[in-house]
Amino acid sequence: MKTSELRQKDVAALEAEIKSLQKAHFGLRMQKATQQLANTATLRETRRAIARAKTILAEKQAAETSKA
Repeated sequence: MKTSELRQKDVAALEAEIKSLQKAHFGLRMQKATQQLANTATLRETRRAIARAKTILAEKQAAETSKA
């Protein structure tokens, strides 16, 4: 998911997105452990997508606290 798409989501949607990405990353790690994962680059992609979503979530939360 692109950064612009993530920025359009609200805090609750970002948290749900992070949770789903973490589940996907866990599944990929299990596939790798059992020698079933063909493309190991997907691990890197999901890890970076999680980091991207967490960064945007932290920015939104910081913006909300500064407004209040």
